[in-house]
Amino acid sequence: LRKPDELVNLKEARSKNIPLIKRYSGGGTVVVDGDTIFTSLLFNSASVPGTPCFPREVMDWTQEFYRPAFPPELNFSLREHDYVLGHKKFGGNAQSITKGRWVHHTSFLWDFDPANMALLKHPKKAPEYRQGR
Repeated sequence: LRKPDELVNLKEARSKNIPLIKRYSGGGTVVVDGDTIFTSLLFNSASVPGTPCFPREVMDWTQEFYRPAFPPELNFSLREHDYVLGHKKFGGNAQSITKGRWVHHTSFLWDFDPANMALLKHPKKAPEYRQGR
């Protein structure tokens, strides 16, 4: 388990009275403000024929679910566990899967405030494509 001080600049977050909340479905650290759009998809596996109830398969299905929402020139895709436009992450995901049911959460960044992003620390493990961003 990761500790909050490995993910967040706690002193700065406390000074700004920013609450920290752990999501039951896991996933990475998210700054929540007016520029974040949240979605949750809840399904019985029988409602999504041909999609086994496993993390990778659910992620692949969600990529195809969201793809029509983005113009092709934005180059929307799933890179590892992130939604990207081109090579830049703009959406993070978390899942919970039990007994043929799943919930898939996404936090989409519509825009961001650099001061809020500065509250986050770079995770020790990150996909190569992010190149330290």
